Amino acid sequence: MSLDRYSEFTGLLFDRPAPYVLRLTINNPDRMNALTPTMHKQLERVWAVIDEDSETRCSIITGAGRAFCAGGSTDAMAGDQDLDAGQWMSRDFNSAKSLVNSLVNSRKPIVSAINGAAVGAGLALALLSDVPIAATTAKMFDGHPRMGVVPGDHAAMIWPLLCGMAKSKYFLLTNEPMTGEQAERNNLVALAVPPEQLADKAVEVATRIAAGAPTAIRMTKYVLNHWLRQQQPIFDLSAALEMINFGGREATEAQTAFAERRPAIFPTDPFF
Repeated sequence: MSLDRYSEFTGLLFDRPAPYVLRLTINNPDRMNALTPTMHKQLERVWAVIDEDSETRCSIITGAGRAFCAGGSTDAMAGDQDLDAGQWMSRDFNSAKSLVNSLVNSRKPIVSAINGAAVGAGLALALLSDVPIAATTAKMFDGHPRMGVVPGDHAAMIWPLLCGMAKSKYFLLTNEPMTGEQAERNNLVALAVPPEQLADKAVEVATRIAAGAPTAIRMTKYVLNHWLRQQQPIFDLSAALEMINFGGREATEAQTAFAERRPAIFPTDPFF
């Protein structure tokens, strides 16, 4: 089965571990698979290409090396010096919206094999997949409030549906990391398995889905994801507020503290 149609997606690796199953591997292992702007754009576009691939009925997304995806790279966060603040925020808002919508509206089922750290946009990729499967040792961490911004790429949209409002508020407000084992207990993922079993389990689940009635399965995904489409105003608000936060003092202090390897000291006069 040919992989030629995917040659443009240079930040991803592709293989076919089973009939009608395509595996995408985020390939930036030296930086914990942090997404460069180019990789982010590729992950926005690749699902539409998969939808037109007659040789694929179900896909798997995972990460190269020890991490799943550490979110946006610091290069991406720095923005483009040729853009003013409004243009930069509009670009990043639209990019975040494009990634989320491409996952929600893709026709074919997606299994995520969360092999290690999943943070920020990486956690969005993991949890907006249709069947998230985590290694018990994987670490999941939204991370946005720690960086002085609203969780604006998926969490407000889907966490309350998955694990309820109380758990969502606890983990998002405290920014406490969650292991794959804890994520399964809290219904944030479908399954958690020992790390050495993760790849095989993801292929097993994807193969079962690929062997099913494809039209019925795609329609089932479409219907279930209407719960997410109904949350679009919540997502839009969270993403817009995140962009506002990125221009504020709290985000500046968080990024400075991160670079200086010290705890952030946030202002005592919040504007909201």
